[in-house]
Amino acid sequence: MIPSAAMTEMDWGALAQDWLDRLAQCSEPGAGVTRLPFTPEHRKALVVLTELMEQAGLRVSLDAAGTLIGRLDGPEGAPVLLMGSHQDSVREGGAYDGIMGVVLPVLALQKLRGQGATLPFAVEVLAFADEEGVRFPTALMGPRVLAGQFDMAALDMVDREGVSLRAAMQEFGLEPAALPDLGRDPAQILGWIEAHLEQGPVLENAAAPLGIVTAICGIERHSVTLTGKAAHAGTMPMALRRDALAGAAELVLAVESLAHGTEGLMSNVGTLQVRPGAVNAVPGEVTLTVELRAPSDGLREGAGASLARLAREIAKRRGLELAIERTYAQPATPCADQIIARLSQAARELGMQVPHLPSGATHDTSAIADLCPVGMLFLRCREGISHHPDEFVDTDAMSLAIDTLGQVIRGYMARA
Repeated sequence: MIPSAAMTEMDWGALAQDWLDRLAQCSEPGAGVTRLPFTPEHRKALVVLTELMEQAGLRVSLDAAGTLIGRLDGPEGAPVLLMGSHQDSVREGGAYDGIMGVVLPVLALQKLRGQGATLPFAVEVLAFADEEGVRFPTALMGPRVLAGQFDMAALDMVDREGVSLRAAMQEFGLEPAALPDLGRDPAQILGWIEAHLEQGPVLENAAAPLGIVTAICGIERHSVTLTGKAAHAGTMPMALRRDALAGAAELVLAVESLAHGTEGLMSNVGTLQVRPGAVNAVPGEVTLTVELRAPSDGLREGAGASLARLAREIAKRRGLELAIERTYAQPATPCADQIIARLSQAARELGMQVPHLPSGATHDTSAIADLCPVGMLFLRCREGISHHPDEFVDTDAMSLAIDTLGQVIRGYMARA
């Protein structure tokens, strides 16, 4: 433990950076951080996180899902406040995504304990094994297990080497058959708070170190196929063409305009397949994907209906056939009003006016919302860069986040 006299002199953001630098070394060779679940790199990260948690005075355990848990006990039978994030990364990712949300609450607890705070409830900081879904075609296993929502059939999914999730967990020393026993009692959970870099430029543009998340956006994806008539590009007159790519281009711009004109809506056309795909052939068929994200399901579903209407209008006007199908839908996750209020109050008590904003990306919070009230604290990141070696969060923002998390815990203490 750090001596209490040194608590006020400690640069907690710099201390967080020191731990994150150590954790960034728990990576496959190459650019950035590559740390996949149930690998030697994961094991190395658990060793470092265990040291961090034990230095903060937490009792450390590893559950059957590979979630590392640092627990500060409260009175017997007292409820628990959950905090944390994930330890894994994308390939060649950054040193902050996920893992920072484990380090910061541990340091917040260490600072509180050093100041002599005694909690009338328990706090657990959770480091989930697999949020990104990079190694296996599944994700969010840890929080889904706690919420009783994990599909055991996912254990048979395999990585690109043919190793099943079940086998990888067993090789890691875990017992997958015990996963159904890990579900928590919602009556014993005060709530969940996740600190995470924003992964976007909004906070930096607003010169705000922190932000409070209002909701995690819902997502839906559509596959759209426009079919016209392939023809020789040198002999088919312009007025007689049924150019599927020209229709698709119009639809892409219409989708962009829809999002520009609808507050809170995000849209993207990320793939296009053009057939026959020859330099001298009028495109006869184009298949494209449209992704829509919004902080409310009504807004997202309304945008999906508008997409279908725009596609029909374009296809009719250009003499194209249309096939459109919604291939994926994920509901939005609203953050709990009471946790938003607690985060806002904590920031005000520290002299900050913190903006509120939605999260366009999915997080562990979206899965643990099936268990308890949830909230998120965003930290600004340089140029909005994430999932990249250049990902960066400054120490001032991390220090303020540690103080804010600590103040939130004090708020729970005052109301316990």
